[in-house]
Amino acid sequence: MSDDAKAEKAALRRQMKSAARLYAVQALFQMESSAQTVQAVTREFETHRFGEAIDGDELAEGDVELFRKLVAGAVNWQGKVDQATDRALVAKWPIDRIDPVLRGLFRAAGAEFIDLDTPPKVVINEYVDLAKAFFPEGKEAKFVNAVLDHMGHELRTTGW
Repeated sequence: MSDDAKAEKAALRRQMKSAARLYAVQALFQMESSAQTVQAVTREFETHRFGEAIDGDELAEGDVELFRKLVAGAVNWQGKVDQATDRALVAKWPIDRIDPVLRGLFRAAGAEFIDLDTPPKVVINEYVDLAKAFFPEGKEAKFVNAVLDHMGHELRTTGW
């Protein structure tokens, strides 16, 4: 395989992982706002979102395995991740008071810190980029960066 083909393949893998993170945050938001089960939301995303076209825009193909791990991990580790998030926030703004998209973002990132071997800087950069996508006009990206840095040090004992 040529170097160009290897680079292209690596870029596609990164894109699929980024898409999986985006879908995981959206799925967590949907679960919270609609009280759907993990299984129902996961099935819906895998069937109707990954690589589908909506209003003429083709959605990216996501890494299904990473998506499943992030959503399941966010649910399984929610208590621990929410506590770590609360400790990173100021006392007047516990996780229950922040935007539900940010809650999903923190929960997915927290699951990735706990369950996966992704380097912490990659986790932080990926979710900061998602914050920029969800809130292009706001200061949320800087907020997410600070909270995830704190959470990462608490939840990840190695890799720093």
